[in-house]
Amino acid sequence: MSTSNAIAVLGGGSFGTAIANIAAENGHDVRLWMRSREAAQAIEQTRVNQRYLPDLSLHQNLSAFTDLEQALDQADLVFFSIPSKSFRSVVQKSKPYIRASQMLISTTKGIEPGTLNLMSDVLRDEFPGNALGVLSGPNLAKEIALHQLTASVIASESSELRQTVQEALGCAYFRVYANADVQGVELGGALKNIYAIMAGIVAAKQLGENTVAMLLTRSLAEMGRFAVAQGANPMTFLGLAGVGDLIATCASPLSRNYRVGYAFGEGKTMEDAVAELGEVAEGVNTLLQVKRCADEQDIYMPLVQGLYQVIYNKVPLHTVIGQLMSGEHNSDVEFTLPKDQI
Repeated sequence: MSTSNAIAVLGGGSFGTAIANIAAENGHDVRLWMRSREAAQAIEQTRVNQRYLPDLSLHQNLSAFTDLEQALDQADLVFFSIPSKSFRSVVQKSKPYIRASQMLISTTKGIEPGTLNLMSDVLRDEFPGNALGVLSGPNLAKEIALHQLTASVIASESSELRQTVQEALGCAYFRVYANADVQGVELGGALKNIYAIMAGIVAAKQLGENTVAMLLTRSLAEMGRFAVAQGANPMTFLGLAGVGDLIATCASPLSRNYRVGYAFGEGKTMEDAVAELGEVAEGVNTLLQVKRCADEQDIYMPLVQGLYQVIYNKVPLHTVIGQLMSGEHNSDVEFTLPKDQI
């Protein structure tokens, strides 16, 4: 991709701003679309996204827009960094200005409320003729803003899209790996948010490092079971979008879902914890959607079921822990024991 090409990033939250700035630093003409006219004007005047990344000085190649048509005009790559609850509405608003030649990439780690659609499903519904991709991985935006070494993964069935995104975003501190398993990569990014909430609760309750280690590995097992049921490749979860993102979000107070879980573990209601965060914690909605899907498809996900009971049915944490520790499922590494021995 030459430096004269344009990149549109729809969504001026922390991650949208971070990847927009990477592309701008790499010499590309970047248009960051935001809902708030005041926020867009502030970026143009101060070169700072004060609400989400106040310590990041934005590159001069980045311009902020509130007009979708202007933001999308002549863009070769379009990144959608929109919360899952409003993802489809923004996608539909952008339809009149999207050309079939434009490559569309979701960075949203969530599931559409009510439909169980992933964001790539939404893009495929609305733009069946475009090349589509998903960007995911252990990518805490505040660390990216500090130029700390970070790796991500671009998943797409299009090799051209994968290579174009790698060239657009790859730099000295941000490396982009490739994968063809769109569903697996996207599920990894969505599912880990559930377990980050749980990790925050565990940290607030000071349950110990052994508990954290058990949580991470059993979370990975659940993610693999869910992925297989949805037709994804469980091996994808051994990469950046699976175990990589799981480690980052379950161990860092920079993770929004971890912070929500921590506040809940300290005694706040989930509603108050989310309100205090002031940003979208995708794991709250994802828990509801995945729990419903697991029930409908009879997928064994005791951590999901346990977290749901703690948050929504007010079941005491020690009761859920007791149930988890006495479960009948005894396979350590998924898919290695014969089914009659699990």
